[in-house]
Amino acid sequence: MTVKVSSLNNGLRIVTDTMKEVDSIFVGVWVGVGARNESEDINGVAHFLEHMAFKGTTTRNAKSIAEEIEKVGGFVNACTSRETTAYHIKVLKEDISLAVEILADILQDSIFDKVELERERGVILQEIGRSYDTPDDVIFDYFQHQAFPAQPMGRPILGTIDLIKNMPRQKIVDYMSSNYVAPRIIISAAGNIDHKYFFDLASKQFSRFPENNISNPEPANYSGGKFIKKKDLEQIHVVYGFKGTPYGHALHYPFMVFSSILGGGMSSRLFQEVREKRGLAYSIYSFKSTYQDSGLFGIYSGTGKDKLKELLPVIRDEIIALENNVTEEEIMKSKAQIKSSILMSMENNSSRCEKVAQQLLVYGEPISTADIVNKVESVEKDDISKIVRFLMKEKPTLAIVGPVESSLSVPGII
Repeated sequence: MTVKVSSLNNGLRIVTDTMKEVDSIFVGVWVGVGARNESEDINGVAHFLEHMAFKGTTTRNAKSIAEEIEKVGGFVNACTSRETTAYHIKVLKEDISLAVEILADILQDSIFDKVELERERGVILQEIGRSYDTPDDVIFDYFQHQAFPAQPMGRPILGTIDLIKNMPRQKIVDYMSSNYVAPRIIISAAGNIDHKYFFDLASKQFSRFPENNISNPEPANYSGGKFIKKKDLEQIHVVYGFKGTPYGHALHYPFMVFSSILGGGMSSRLFQEVREKRGLAYSIYSFKSTYQDSGLFGIYSGTGKDKLKELLPVIRDEIIALENNVTEEEIMKSKAQIKSSILMSMENNSSRCEKVAQQLLVYGEPISTADIVNKVESVEKDDISKIVRFLMKEKPTLAIVGPVESSLSVPGII
């Protein structure tokens, strides 16, 4: 296995995945906190903090941070999810010390300059506005909200316009100081890197994070139900889904195969039945969101106003049909697709860097690619049947955006 892990005395973990055949290194900091670690009054603060990290430190202004990376041909980015926040840089192997030093600088010495903060506040408000104007984007926020109402897991990652407009600087500073603690932090690198060299480099730079841990977030409590946002659009955007499984669940890998068979590509059951046979939608696919203590499984589609009442029963019927009539050929094809995707991702150092960091946050240890492939290969027909029965145990969640009345009723769907 090319992965090596070391820990500092404060609990921070440093991991490398060595790829001697490449000339670059993808390095990042993964913090095991995200939108679900926010209270309602500061919803959006994790994402706001992610934006502010690159906006100036005690030794660099925002322009200098960008220029120092770009002048060596590097790329820098960051992202916030419900359970993690990540900051990463890709550089050639000879520039790794610069990348590590900048990551350490922005995460330990950011100054949250008031002028930069107000400018970035405007940027985030534009980002929220763009999301509201993009129905096939915001529909997933509505789906999440209906599945997990009145709790952190159901709130939007970006926050709301009112909350972001009024987010005090001190709330951002306090969130970082209380949540960015060593036991929740992974420093990960993948590429042409020696583990001992990287460990020595990172341990010197990332020595000031406090070692106190933080409490677990509020447990996710799935509810389900119907949410309709009437809007003057050409299409209706719909997500129909169910309670899924958390990391470590026995059905985690079978769900991959199930999702691929149902809505994972042009040969999937939903694509063939909904688009190719009935012409009900241009786009339809399935997805699974997995969390520490819960999960969601859903199907997205965009359809016409006159097609919705036909589309939804077809989706449900295709799910139910998989309990008894899935074929060995479908299972083998889906396994091959998943295996191919996993192995192809191993050619990319950004994928490998993120994968091992996420595994440490979720499982506490790296999982070999061979183990993952073996678990996918072990999925059987009976596992697919178990998934259908699992999905049907809980109330579904239906979210719709488009020219639809809130009184819409589709018997047997909700």
